[in-house]
Amino acid sequence: MKKLALPKPYLIFLGDTRNILDAKTALGLVDWCRDDCLAQISMPGCKVDLNLPEMNPSQAAAAGAKSIVIGIAPTGGQIKPEWRELLKEALSSGLHLISGLHTDLEDDETLREAGRTGNSKLINLRKAPDCKLVASGKNRTGKRLLTVGTDCCVGKKYTALSIYKAMRELKLKTTFRATGQTGILISGEGIPIDAVVSDFVSGAAESLSPENDHDHWDIIEGQGSLFHPAYSAVTLGLIHGSQPDAMILCHSATRTEIDEYPGFCIPPIPECISKYEESAALTNPKSRVVGISINSSELDSASRTEYLMKLNALTKLPCFDPINDNLTPFLETLRSY
Repeated sequence: MKKLALPKPYLIFLGDTRNILDAKTALGLVDWCRDDCLAQISMPGCKVDLNLPEMNPSQAAAAGAKSIVIGIAPTGGQIKPEWRELLKEALSSGLHLISGLHTDLEDDETLREAGRTGNSKLINLRKAPDCKLVASGKNRTGKRLLTVGTDCCVGKKYTALSIYKAMRELKLKTTFRATGQTGILISGEGIPIDAVVSDFVSGAAESLSPENDHDHWDIIEGQGSLFHPAYSAVTLGLIHGSQPDAMILCHSATRTEIDEYPGFCIPPIPECISKYEESAALTNPKSRVVGISINSSELDSASRTEYLMKLNALTKLPCFDPINDNLTPFLETLRSY
């Protein structure tokens, strides 16, 4: 898979977002590629702060920024009309524009003309592969771990990256497989799986994690959730195409309903585990949930410890916060696969 040539460092665009969950691209870049992030730019009403210097496009360009990255992903993945003037200013200042939204930047005449004026590139990360592959369902050599979730924005990407990093430190054979815009920005390669036509999602997942050495682990970034009324389809296609040997269930400790979908309750954790294993059995009957990753950012240390202990007693599975806990003990459980 060809690496992307992304002009760095970045000015990160936060727009007018008020929901920190919508800023997962911006937060992911700061947490995993801090040296690539030069500054941030926000609009009136923005409630998210990355603790980066606030700069306008001209200031950022003068300081050495090469691109402005849209760091937010609102529901639907569209560019808001009120963002255009600021993005136009950035392009006219000579900054390239990087977007992982569903809006094709080339379709926007204002941005297209501003890019020409500033001799700036419009870089779309959410482009499906030209090759349309129908899944075969055949088993492949190598091993695969897929992160799955009780909801969107519960830590699937962070968990996958944390496990990948820990495996690298142990000198294990492993590759991080990005399936979303932020993962692609961080790793420089991958397939934006939710931009693929539904008939070819599982085929794309197969091509993303091809045959490999018997002791090599592909760590695959999950998308959506089986329990999400809008985004369950991409999750199921990714499961069937990935054929994971192991799955990590990701959950936000304080969340009881699907984010922004009142009335859609998250099922009990044991039910979530059984549903994922049942779904995965179509293409890999041996697939199992082997651990639970918890986003405990809203809990204090004592509450986090108590929560993980209770969850471990309930599920008899390793339970951890990938940001705060040592993952080496958990990785020992993968050696038996």
